[in-house]
Amino acid sequence: MKRNLVFEFSVNKENNTITVKREFAAELPLVWDAYNKSEILDQWWAPKPWKSRTKSMDFREGGYWHYAMVGPEGEEHWALANYKAIDPKKRFTALDGFADAEGVVNTEMPQSKWEVSFTPKEEVTFVENLITFDDLSQLETTIQMGFKEGLTMAMEGLDALLAAQKQEA
Repeated sequence: MKRNLVFEFSVNKENNTITVKREFAAELPLVWDAYNKSEILDQWWAPKPWKSRTKSMDFREGGYWHYAMVGPEGEEHWALANYKAIDPKKRFTALDGFADAEGVVNTEMPQSKWEVSFTPKEEVTFVENLITFDDLSQLETTIQMGFKEGLTMAMEGLDALLAAQKQEA
């Protein structure tokens, strides 16, 4: 029996937040790894036809993930996520922003705080992202850049990756 997986995307302009609630048809360890191992992130953390390419990753409190979104013509858009808190297989918090190839954050572009939590539920894992912006203009710029559509496509890529991993097991 195929179940409908939860996907909720809501914007709260009063609090400058985006909340994304999503279920994945896989057990917690697989979903957790998909969010914190660069070799797995690079397979799904981009809307097709874009790809994610990690330059360096150190998943620990005080560590970071420096990566590029690489377009079909080879164009690169760099980002840096600085990990602030990690509770293994339960949650992590990171500050995320656009950067350059050397990892210098571009303060002219939106930056956000991500609080990502993971909850096992029977045969699925529930992931909730609370994304907070310093001000409304950063939130609105992010939405105008196609954030919802891009994240939705990336999460569909994770669905496909997890399904493939299940078939291999």
